[in-house]
Amino acid sequence: MTSERSGPRWSLLAAAMVIVGVAMGALFSLGVFLAPIQTSTAWSRADISAVALLAWVTLGIGSFLWGALSDRTGPRVVIVVGGLFLGLGLVLASRVDTLWQFMLAYGVLVGLAVGAFYAPLTTVVSKTFTTRRGLAIGLVSAGAGLGNFAVAPLVRWLITQYDWRTAMLLLGDLAWLTTIPLAFAIRDTPAAHAASTTAAMTEAGGPDLPLADIARSPQFWLIALTHFACCVAHSGPIFHMVANATDHGVGMMTAAVVFGLAGLASIGGRIFTGLVADRLGSKRTLIAMLSLQAPAILLYVVARGTASFYLLAVLFGVAYGGVMPLYALLTREYFGQRAMGGAYGAIYMLQAIGMGLGAFGGGWIYDRLGGYGWAFAAAAAVAALAVISALPLGAPRPARPRVSVAAA
Repeated sequence: MTSERSGPRWSLLAAAMVIVGVAMGALFSLGVFLAPIQTSTAWSRADISAVALLAWVTLGIGSFLWGALSDRTGPRVVIVVGGLFLGLGLVLASRVDTLWQFMLAYGVLVGLAVGAFYAPLTTVVSKTFTTRRGLAIGLVSAGAGLGNFAVAPLVRWLITQYDWRTAMLLLGDLAWLTTIPLAFAIRDTPAAHAASTTAAMTEAGGPDLPLADIARSPQFWLIALTHFACCVAHSGPIFHMVANATDHGVGMMTAAVVFGLAGLASIGGRIFTGLVADRLGSKRTLIAMLSLQAPAILLYVVARGTASFYLLAVLFGVAYGGVMPLYALLTREYFGQRAMGGAYGAIYMLQAIGMGLGAFGGGWIYDRLGGYGWAFAAAAAVAALAVISALPLGAPRPARPRVSVAAA
């Protein structure tokens, strides 16, 4: 077997990080576009937040569908098509005149496209790295933080130099120029998938659990509920971070840098928890990071001034970033490699819906109450619920092969 130190595996991992970074950076950049779009149109923050909700719902559905297609064709085709859709959605969104057109271009097309990347690439990396898997998945997840760190200030600079439409158009061009060429560094094929499935069976001492059995497992629903609540909680502060900072007198470019800093801090959180989970287990690490996330969100209720937003960006970034790779690790620990295509796709679909609901809820509360205070307080309460839902998870048990009557 090829060593995990060999070039191809690490090249695949690097390509996956950049692809995820560009895609998630483009999706989260809607928070940077929020105020400029509101200023130049008649759309409210709730209207634009509804676009974010739609994007996350289609991302979730797309993750499940793209994951199933990736299992059949390999991820390369999925990533190329997703890259084409991502660039097209951003370019079309930059040209729209009405809210429903923006919903179709950004909410549907961009959301569907982004779903083609994270879950399939996480599955490929999980199969490729049989040791140091936590670190590898943490690095893929870190790509999202890297994307936020790089894309948010870039988008803000482009808006300052031109306008939001030109900035979104150029972001679409960037998506085409990065995701499609890098897709060819992803070398997993259906044959390699079959080989990795056989290796996973040997590693676990038997075949993985069938997907129907996984769906009936309480652990599946506990992981899904925890991931859903966790994302409902942190998506509002993420999506409205720039708008909230500017509402308190922080300059637009500075607010974008704060947003990027949170993304940068999330990289450290994702890598750190991947390493810790390899040693201490995913459940313990998850509960610790969820317990940090809840008070970090609550601090947004009282945060004022540039310095406090910078400090909170680091704390919150580490917290929300640190939880993200752990759900994929938990899914594999409980259900085996086979679950990464189907069960994790379903779990990721539910968390994506949670991300959309949290982003929309923040805008809805803002429009009705004139501020984000109650939105952040509610998000912190949901974050506490995520901690509670993770506690009943028991220790993972390896799958056992089914013995047929004929074999007996």
